[in-house]
Amino acid sequence: QVQLVESGGGLVQAGGSLRLSCAASGSIFSINAMGWYRQAPGKQRELVGAITSGGSTNYGVSAKGRFTISRDNAKNTVYLQMNSLKPEDTAVYYCNAKVRVVAGSVGDYWGQGTQVTVSS
Repeated sequence: QVQLVESGGGLVQAGGSLRLSCAASGSIFSINAMGWYRQAPGKQRELVGAITSGGSTNYGVSAKGRFTISRDNAKNTVYLQMNSLKPEDTAVYYCNAKVRVVAGSVGDYWGQGTQVTVSS
């Protein structure tokens, strides 16, 4: 079993910054990609950013130039630094990890989500 625990969400004014963290724990053999997705009310879940174990990154259109994803492989933790936040960034942010568990299978795991609210 694998658990992803997110932290760092909250309320911030437009133009402000937040840093999200997501720590993976459990029967982990290795973690391939880790990423952040978000879902606003009435909208589909969308990619914010993803990072491989080797450090290659990929960002959604809305995040480019403002958000930075990073990870600490030793801690099985992924971070999302969000700068210049806009009201349209308001959403529930979900952590995702593609994990190979000790038993050998590979699975797609999700955190419970953390609310980010940006006020104008």
